[in-house]
Amino acid sequence: MKRTLERLSRQRQEKEKAFSERLSRVHTRQQELTEIQKTLEELPAFSGRETSPRPGPTDPIPRPRRFRKWGRAETNRSNIDSATDTVVELRGIVQSHLELSRRLAADVKELVQAQAELMDARDKEWDALGSNHVGTIFKSMEWRVDKLSEGYQDAALLMKNYVRLRDRMKRLLDVLERQDLPTPRQVKDAAGPLEDFIYAEFESRHRGSDREVKKQQEIYLPYFQTSKTVLDLGCGRGEFLDLLSRHDIPAEGVDLNVQMIELCRDRGLECRAADILEALAARPDDSLGGIFSSQVVEHLAPDYLRRLVDTAYLKLAAGAHIVLETINPVSVFALVHVYFLDVTHRQPVHPLALKFLLESAGFQDVEIRYSSPLDNEALSALPPESDAAALLNRNLDKLNHLLYAPVNYAAVGRKR
Repeated sequence: MKRTLERLSRQRQEKEKAFSERLSRVHTRQQELTEIQKTLEELPAFSGRETSPRPGPTDPIPRPRRFRKWGRAETNRSNIDSATDTVVELRGIVQSHLELSRRLAADVKELVQAQAELMDARDKEWDALGSNHVGTIFKSMEWRVDKLSEGYQDAALLMKNYVRLRDRMKRLLDVLERQDLPTPRQVKDAAGPLEDFIYAEFESRHRGSDREVKKQQEIYLPYFQTSKTVLDLGCGRGEFLDLLSRHDIPAEGVDLNVQMIELCRDRGLECRAADILEALAARPDDSLGGIFSSQVVEHLAPDYLRRLVDTAYLKLAAGAHIVLETINPVSVFALVHVYFLDVTHRQPVHPLALKFLLESAGFQDVEIRYSSPLDNEALSALPPESDAAALLNRNLDKLNHLLYAPVNYAAVGRKR
């Protein structure tokens, strides 16, 4: 919307400039016509000289002037020449007046057109500003509703964790009261949920709202139009599981984080807490209708990731797809603002490296799909009015490709 407002403002300024230029041109034409009018008034025939009044019925008849015969022809010829010069001069002035009048009429027509275009540009800008204001209000309301919903989910999850931890701490206190040492398993059961809850809270704060994540992941739904089960490896809060469920696609999720699993189960989603490679390996060969994993591979060691891809190929049915989405490391913005934000990330995975892993495992038609573009952050191009501007725009395109490439990408492969 920001770009639209800037474009409309620029168009309105251009229309204002064009209107001012045409208005100035009309004023100039008027001044030129005024000068011609003054010239006409200065001509002898239009100087406003007084003429003798016509005699009335009772007035005496004036005596006629006497001219000498020998000088009358010369006087008439002089008067005729003077009159001819005046007529010629008057004709030129009238022609200039007519030409200026024609140009003035054309300029006034252009002025009216420029005024109409200016009013239209102003109306569009005001409409866009009004829509942006209303959109901002509704977006703010949606954001507040989402925050309240997330806060409610966090509070409900926190209450469940409190009850669970209270029971476990009570059992630990019973052991200590008997002056026995608790087993490592008992200590882990008490401390483990705290670690899971901390990361779940981190995801809730920085991953984005449930609605935003679903909107980003909707583009992958066409790869999973199947009646067989789709397995979501590292399902997290279950956004993609919920999308699959809403489209009547059977799906199950796997995640190590117990808090995430509890959150998914509260939403009625099928999932369980387990290691994703172990859960995948336990599936029968050729049994899955698809495998999806979002923001997981950057947490895995290289050898673990390779074994995961190889195992995925064995477990997928013929024609089924695998979609592995992760942060795009060829985008400087994504590295700085997304990848390094999470301290649990092990290493970034280059798109070509992940594509090679899928191809080496046997997947066909492997493609890289980019998502979450950074249009608002990218550097703006200049109007291509010169060779220098065109050169600068090409350099800006290179910088945008390096600095503001899309935040995410997915490697998509199909089993033969």
